Formats: sequence, C-alpha cells, structure tokens
Amino acid sequence: PLSGVSLSMQPPNGQVALGDLLVLSCAVATGTGPLSFSWHRGGSATPLGTGPCLELHVGDKDSGHYQCRATDGDSTAESPPLHVT
Repeated sequence: PLSGVSLSMQPPNGQVALGDLLVLSCAVATGTGPLSFSWHRGGSATPLGTGPCLELHVGDKDSGHYQCRATDGDSTAESPPLHVT
C-alpha cells in the first residue's frame, strides 16, 4: 500500500505575494506501480490538477490548505494539509 505522502513547496515558507508563482510538489515514500496524483484545496472533491507538481500563479482566492492525493490503483493516500497564505 501507499504511505508517506508528503508535500514540499517553492518558496519553502509558503508565503507568496499576489501574482507570484508557487510550486507544490508531491512525493510518495513507499508505493508500487504507476502512481497518479490529484490536488485539492480546502477539502474540495474537485481536483485542481493532476501530476506530481501543481503550479499556481497566486491570486486572491488561493490561500488555504492544499493536499495531494496519490493512488496506485489499489490504494490511495493523502498528504498532510499544507497551509498557503
């Protein structure tokens, strides 16, 4: 099963100005097979994007908690939420 899903970001402190580029990256410590990713903000079921990275040109409504969900077809794991201000 998947485990150890983690997020990292550039810039590392998560504080960005309007219009800046914020890059979130998702990593999986253990898991087998082809992985797929989806990105969610504030518990929304609708994905913001798919793939191991999410790039945001930060706007007024982009603050909040972001999570990456990884699946290998058999199991799904979520990262801890990451707060962006």
